[in-house]
Amino acid sequence: MLTARTDDADQILGLDLGADDYVCKPVRPRLLLARIQALLRRSEAPEVAPEKLRRLQFGPLVVDNALREAWLNDNGIELTSAEFDLLWLLVANAGRILSREEIFTALRGIGYDGQDRSIDVRISRIRPKIGDDPEHPRLIKTVRSKGYLFVPQACTL
Repeated sequence: MLTARTDDADQILGLDLGADDYVCKPVRPRLLLARIQALLRRSEAPEVAPEKLRRLQFGPLVVDNALREAWLNDNGIELTSAEFDLLWLLVANAGRILSREEIFTALRGIGYDGQDRSIDVRISRIRPKIGDDPEHPRLIKTVRSKGYLFVPQACTL
């Protein structure tokens, strides 16, 4: 909670009502940012963050971020750098729909303009390489008006 009210009773009430923190104005921006980051660290799930993962395996599909290589049934998969980056992003977020905006931001550092189809083209090239049926994909699903979803359970079917 960020507020100009500095009375002890207001702070106690704010915390009692469910605020995780109570910051009084004026506040220095760097201090506010540090407090927000501390709250986020405490609220994160105890799982390993995707950026810290090195190797993920889904049935016969293995993707190794440290080596920047992928294998299907112990056979190496030839991927361009851009294809690998997209595949890693999808498998590191398995089970979660990633919007085109999220993908563009993660891979390029820019927002999605609504016109660029390069992500769609890359997905269409990755699917057959990882053993997904391009006509009826099960591993990398296109979720209409939402984005893309890597379905880890489909690897074991």
